[in-house]
Order: sequence, then C-alpha cells, then structure tokens
Amino acid sequence: MALLTYLHRFNQRHPWSHNDHYGPWIAGRVAASKAHHVLDIGCGAGNLAALLRRRAVTVTGLEPDPGMARAAAKRFADDPAVTIVEADFTGRDPHRRFDAITLVAVLHHLPLVPTLQELRSCLAPGGRLVIVGCYREAGRADLLISLLAALLNPVMGLVKHPARAAALPLHMTAPTTAPQETMKDIRAAAAQELPGARIRRRLFWRYSLVYDAPAGHSPA
Repeated sequence: MALLTYLHRFNQRHPWSHNDHYGPWIAGRVAASKAHHVLDIGCGAGNLAALLRRRAVTVTGLEPDPGMARAAAKRFADDPAVTIVEADFTGRDPHRRFDAITLVAVLHHLPLVPTLQELRSCLAPGGRLVIVGCYREAGRADLLISLLAALLNPVMGLVKHPARAAALPLHMTAPTTAPQETMKDIRAAAAQELPGARIRRRLFWRYSLVYDAPAGHSPA
C-alpha cells in the first residue's frame, strides 16, 4: 500500500494523459482512411480534435461536460471547420453520417452493445471507427500488463512532464468511471456488431479498436 500511495503522489506531481498519448496514433488511423468529416465523441477540451483538424475538412466534437465543452468551443472559436456541441452521444444529429468517428475513454460510460450498433449506423459507407477504450482487468495477462504499465507510468511522467505540477491540467479533470466490461466482453460485442474489427490490448490500461464499414454499407 505504501508503494501504491507513493506512486499515486508521484503521478500527481508529474501528470500526463494516457488518452493524449494515443492521440497521434488515432489521428493517423483517421488520416489513413482519407476521412473528410469526423465526429469526435467525448472531445473533452479538444486535444484530439486539434490533431484531427490537421487531417480532416471538418471536425464535430460532442462533449457533455459544460466546462470542457466551453473550453473546447473557445479553443476553436476562430475555426469554422470545428464545431463543438455540448451534448453526449444521444445529442448528435441523428441524420448525419461521418467518414470517421473517434472515441477515447468514452465507450465504457455507455451501454456497450447498443452503442456499437448506433456507432455503426453513424458511419458513412467505407467509414472508419477508431476507439481507444478502458476495460476491466480479469486474468493473468491483464495483471501482467497492468503491472508493467504501473512501473512505466512514472517514467513517462518524468519524460512528458518533468517539472512538478501544482494541479492537474484541465483536460485531465473530466469525470471518470470504472469500466465494467472485460476484454473478452468487448471482443464478443465487437464480433457481433462490428465484424472484422481489429482489437488490441495496449499499455496504460487501454485497448484499441478499428472498424471499417463496408464500402456499400447501409446503416441498420
């Protein structure tokens, strides 16, 4: 317990975002799909939206937290190609289809299977869904990867944020919740709703999912 307490305090002094760590990778997957219009669900303060904007024509960000939504809207106030909507996934335009959709640490806040169904229906033909999500640890493999992540986490903190922080940055203060689904649950749901999705367990308590809708895809 003493070691865990020390690591927690150290990480608070040298904070870095596990979600932002995967931002360039996500933007790269979106760019590779040649997406023009992108929906970022749970966009937070807009860090990923800024990366996506470099590769896409328009970016729409959905953010239910009022403070985060205001910060993101202010950030892109001078860019008409970026639209920030203070809403959760249910507040999206139900008639619009996107070339790419991204979610980072968002899916575990939502009902898994119904959300995957709705995400599939939001994709344009040939569109790409890119998810970096959180999962509930279960089994020896998860334990080993979690242990490795816990050891590497303070090292990454020193590299990315060498100076001591007085407080967490705004984008790391969004509400959180513990994931309920295991990797087995997520793989099973994806196999059912997103056939052909590529799923990988990743470091720092995350997994990735990439799904490409068929070119002749007709939303259910």
